[in-house]
Amino acid sequence: METWLDLSVPLVTGMPVYPGDPRVDVSRALRVATDGVNVLSLHMGSQSGTHVDAPYHVDSAWPTLDQLPLDRFTGPAVVADVRGLPARAPITPDLLVPALAQLRLLPGAILLLATGWSAYWGTDDYLAHPWLTPQAAEAVVNAGVRTVGIDALSVDPTGDADLPAHRALCGPGGVIAENLTGLERLLGRRNIEVFLFPLHLPGADGAPVRAVARVQ
Repeated sequence: METWLDLSVPLVTGMPVYPGDPRVDVSRALRVATDGVNVLSLHMGSQSGTHVDAPYHVDSAWPTLDQLPLDRFTGPAVVADVRGLPARAPITPDLLVPALAQLRLLPGAILLLATGWSAYWGTDDYLAHPWLTPQAAEAVVNAGVRTVGIDALSVDPTGDADLPAHRALCGPGGVIAENLTGLERLLGRRNIEVFLFPLHLPGADGAPVRAVARVQ
């Protein structure tokens, strides 16, 4: 039986954002009672909520969101189960060996890192998420992967201005999806297909997405 799963966090006023990013504000701009229609006013950054990063996010010489092929945002997915790590723990290459073996057999597949950290969404502990080491990021790229998603605030430690994992993944034209939620629901599933299509923002560093998975 085919099932659709929403992997996105809701966009609401005051939701968590990366430190220093614009605050999210969702308010009523128009109402049926007074204006004839309901319309929301949205204020947010391009990295708000569940979103994708384009290479341009970390290097102005690299491709912007609209310069990437659409197939970067969808495809079969392999889930790496890296749950159980302590706060601020590195995700090292050895933890990805089973997933990378599968990915080599699935050209164009997306790697999803299930850390379990989405359980801390909305709390201070969410900032202390596990992160991908540069060596692990390089192993992912060498396996032919160009799209990586994580159920955490970043693939790098929050506050690390150098963003080495971002650079390793995005350098070859890759895409990173962050703030996914509920990836543990995909564990043990077969035939996972993921959709991460962003808003069409020309010249953008990234954009919010409605991330969904179709599973069997």
